[in-house]
This record gives sequence, C-alpha cells and structure tokens, in this order.
Amino acid sequence: MPKICVIGGSRYFGKLLVKRLQAADHQITVINRGSTPPPAGIEHLVVDRNDEAALSAALGSATFDVVVDQICYTPVQAAIAARAFSGRTRRYVMTSTIEVYDPATAALATVPHGTPVPEEIVDPATWRVATDLPWHDAAYLQTHYAEGKRQAEAVFTHHQGFDFTAVRGAHVLGGGAAEFTGRLAHHVERITHGREIAVHAEALPTVFIHYAELAELLGWAATATDFTGPVNACSDGPLDVYELGAVIAARTGREPVHRGVAAGEPASPFSFDRHYAMSNARAKNLGFSFSRTTDWLPGAIAEALDATAAPTA
Repeated sequence: MPKICVIGGSRYFGKLLVKRLQAADHQITVINRGSTPPPAGIEHLVVDRNDEAALSAALGSATFDVVVDQICYTPVQAAIAARAFSGRTRRYVMTSTIEVYDPATAALATVPHGTPVPEEIVDPATWRVATDLPWHDAAYLQTHYAEGKRQAEAVFTHHQGFDFTAVRGAHVLGGGAAEFTGRLAHHVERITHGREIAVHAEALPTVFIHYAELAELLGWAATATDFTGPVNACSDGPLDVYELGAVIAARTGREPVHRGVAAGEPASPFSFDRHYAMSNARAKNLGFSFSRTTDWLPGAIAEALDATAAPTA
C-alpha cells in the first residue's frame, strides 16, 4: 500500500485529492495545523509546517513514497520541508501556479501573444533564491505570491534528497462555495444583477482548470508517473474575460455590462492586459488527458449560481 503524505489538503481541490487517494487504497497522512481534520481513517499530524523542529518531531521515524505539498508559498517553507523530508520520501510534488509566468511580477522571456507559455520560460534550476526577504510578513507575501512560488520551486529543484516536480495550476474554478477565491462568483453575481464588470479594452485570454481535474492531475503526478521538473496544468481552450462573460450570459440569460479601464487601473478577475496563458503540451506528452474548458464551465457557473442563491445563516 503506497504511503502518501499531503501537507495541507483541508480544502477545495486538496481536500478532494485526499479523498481520491484514500479511495484508491493509498495509505494517507495529512499534515496541517488542525483547523480541519481529514476524513476518518487517515492519519493526521497536527503541526505548523513553519516550525522545523516541531515538524521533524511530529514526523518521527515516518517515511513516505510521495509527499504532495499543497501549501508551500515561500523559499523558507521549501527549505524547511526539504530538510525535514530528506531521507523520508523518494518523490516530492509541489502545487504551484500559473502566476509564476506573470510578466508583471518578474523579468521573463517574451512569449508572443497567442503562443501558449511553456514550462521553460520559468526554469527553477536557474532562479535566484533569497530567503532573507520578509517572507514571514503576510502583506509582503500577498504582493509577492508569484515570486514566492518561483523561489520555492527553485529550492526543491536544487535539493538532492528526492525527485521533485511542480504542478503549475491554471486558474481553478468549480465547486460553488468551495471555490474560496470567489473570482467566478464575482463575474456571475455582477452579470446576474446587471452590474458593471471592469475590463481591459483588449483583454487577453487566460487558461482555467476544473478543481476536480486538478485533483486528478495531482494524484497522477504523485502515483502514476516519475517525471521531474515543472508541468503546466490547464484544460484545453483559453478564454478571455469577454468569452467567459458570454458563457455566463448563456447560462443566466443576462448580458454582461462592461466598463473599460484606463491603463494601470484595476480590472475584474480574469481580465488581463498581459499574456501568460500556459501550454499543457508537456502533461499531454507524459500521458495526461485534459478536458475542454467550455465542456465543464457551464456546470461550474451553475454551481456558482446555486451558491449565490443559497440562504445564509
């Protein structure tokens, strides 16, 4: 029975990942700070991953076939985990993000508009790590989210204690109220009630993935393959904010009301004036099959509508 450790795994696609791994008869250990217990039958280690001594003590003599890290945001956290799990696992899978490619957050090679962005645009093997930055500060971390992920990937990539892969997830949708970012709900609510959506006049497409598909891919990366390095995770078919609005309009019967924004003015979620829509070619070449965004998006919109209509306590 393969032994898998999931760090985090208490909400959204991480929670679904844990349930699916358990259903596949893997032996699961979940590590978190205890706010949300895992399903019955799963070992639960309550510890703060930022406390290296406490993490090592909680692990004791435990070893795992794979570690799936759902909540690594900084190079400091990555360094702690690399030391704590060195010699305890043969494979480490980190959940990363499309945001590592955002050209507004780093000097990156230019990818022509319309060309899906491949993994090599951000090579963690060559990325500079700076653990002395104020990664402990919540405000700093929020504004440097993409850089924290890039540097965390770099730390694990240089570590020699286990094989490593980073799953760079697209914008994750679906699940209704479980989709805690509220970005799809924002668009659904505004279109349903005829409220303006702030958009760029020439908004560029981005890519999405359903939360269940991302859970499936993480499980695949953890148990069915042995590739290393980063891999992009996105459904087929990029959409811009206008196309997203059109799908919502078809489901709600209400047309979007758009308001153009000036350069530098904040826009609604999923309205982008810069290109970083990912390529999923590597994952496909490794054997993973993706759905099409337009196949599952209407259902995700219906879930968001149901969540919006649900009475609150």
